[in-house]
Amino acid sequence: MRNMFKSLAGAALLFSAASVSNADGVTGPVRLMTLDPGHFHAALVQKYMYQGVDPLVHVYAPKGDDVLEHLKRIDGFNSRTDQPTRWRTELYTGPDYLQRMLTERRGNVVVISGNNAHKAQYILSSIEAGLNVLADKPMVIVPADLEKLQQAFALAQKKGTLLYDIMTERFEITSILQRELSRRTELFGTLLPGTPTDPAIRKESVHHFAKIVAGAPLKRPQWFFDVRQQGEGLVDVTTHLVDLVQWQAFPEQVLKPEDAKVLTAKHSRTPLTLEQFRKVTGAQTFPEFLQSDVQNGMLNVYANGEFTYRLRNVYALISVKWDFEAPAGGGDTHFSVMRGSKASLTIQQGAAQQFKPVLYIERHKDVSIAAHEAALTKAIASLQTDYPGVGVLRVGERWAVTVPEKYHVGHEAHFAQVTETFLKYLRSGQLPAWEVPNMLTKYATLMQAYRLSRVP
Repeated sequence: MRNMFKSLAGAALLFSAASVSNADGVTGPVRLMTLDPGHFHAALVQKYMYQGVDPLVHVYAPKGDDVLEHLKRIDGFNSRTDQPTRWRTELYTGPDYLQRMLTERRGNVVVISGNNAHKAQYILSSIEAGLNVLADKPMVIVPADLEKLQQAFALAQKKGTLLYDIMTERFEITSILQRELSRRTELFGTLLPGTPTDPAIRKESVHHFAKIVAGAPLKRPQWFFDVRQQGEGLVDVTTHLVDLVQWQAFPEQVLKPEDAKVLTAKHSRTPLTLEQFRKVTGAQTFPEFLQSDVQNGMLNVYANGEFTYRLRNVYALISVKWDFEAPAGGGDTHFSVMRGSKASLTIQQGAAQQFKPVLYIERHKDVSIAAHEAALTKAIASLQTDYPGVGVLRVGERWAVTVPEKYHVGHEAHFAQVTETFLKYLRSGQLPAWEVPNMLTKYATLMQAYRLSRVP
């Protein structure tokens, strides 16, 4: 990740690889095909240009607002004053859009970010056709989807194609530094196992239905509020949180689904008024497919979830909550704790941090102040090669990690960083050995939580 932030400092993020080879022997530029782009994340993949990627993108989708909103966002990137892109779009919106994409094969990479009820089948069909897939999370929203995902990964291995999900939170600087410092044993010690009631790792996320994306108020599709199409919060945003637990606690280690045991799980609803629904969708009434979720004039969305689980010998708590709108000056927030035998590493992003994530280091009571500060000095010095300028500032009884502004590139830019990483893997022809088994472990864990949340 050493140069990941430097690459965003210029006028456009560029990828140095010029070509890709896949199992069908196709070599040449990466050519993107976007399938049914119902979520704004599909457009964020194209917020920047990439060397070696054809600027002509083929979009296959059903007719409707989803694809029109996607095209508006791409046009906005092309026409902006600062770092304008130069994407060109060829659109097909016939009812046979999926089959048309699979038979025409105008590209070699399929970008999938939209209605999650279709995603597992979209992925499997694309892999069956010998295409590479870059998919937004979640790739699975119900247990029946997990079998399709397992089939897709097995087929991808046979065909020599890549299937990868978009884990943007791995590129958030405080999450990176939390991972790095947890590996400095003189400072952090070893990760404590914790207990079911006092987990060693806690990751909590608060999201909002109303938000600003690419400088404009986000218009969400009406189906986004239908958990049968979008998926519950318990299996959506939590994808990032479970991924971070695996990535930080067991870095580059191969995990198996049986390594994870979900102990408790619950889900709850966020109520929305018709006026709130109208504000973010533009719809004047609740659609028919949401009527079963409307009570006393309020739409109730199963957007919130929480579960505790054991991953190997470590206990973790995962929590997601959705509110309608953030407080003034705020946005989506992330809270994270990793407890070590010598220190704890905590990310907070509340009003006290001006809604920007800050990583704190807190000494364990059994460690002397002198030993802690000596280890801290050494750990921060060791970060300078890859993250020059990172420092610490005492805040009461703990230390805040100070991070130069250049590393705070923002959530939207993280999509380009994920895409750049995926393109690097395409050039090499393979993912790291741990990525596929850990993706399967991640989604198997979420499906455990989904099932348990329904047990009375």
